[in-house]
Amino acid sequence: MADRVEVNRAIIAEFRANGGEVSQFAGVPLLLLTTTGARSGEPRTSPMMYALDGDRHVVYGTNGGRDIDPAWVHNLRADPRAVIEVGVDRLEVAATFTEGDEHARLWDRAVEQNPTFADFTARTDRPIPVIVLDRR
Repeated sequence: MADRVEVNRAIIAEFRANGGEVSQFAGVPLLLLTTTGARSGEPRTSPMMYALDGDRHVVYGTNGGRDIDPAWVHNLRADPRAVIEVGVDRLEVAATFTEGDEHARLWDRAVEQNPTFADFTARTDRPIPVIVLDRR
């Protein structure tokens, strides 16, 4: 766990120092999501891939196919208000957890754009959250 925390800190620092560019993710749409810790109440920032659906940012709680949701998903369930950083822009957003046809459409598009996402569903029995982030 500590290794992942350190890796994320380095990614976040490079992202902020280079206007949203991170060398190991060149060409991959990357954003920083800052949630409020459900237990701590402290800000928690996570780097992640995203897709656009119109003017909405879409993120996926894959957690690498692990059997639990990532902590940031838990945080958004407790408080859907968050901040994203995309490039040099900082936006206040509200999270909506998709369901049904919208979930299927957005997930299918994610797998089409990044086939490794299909591996994540094969590794777990949990439904992978697909979350839309709308500007507040």
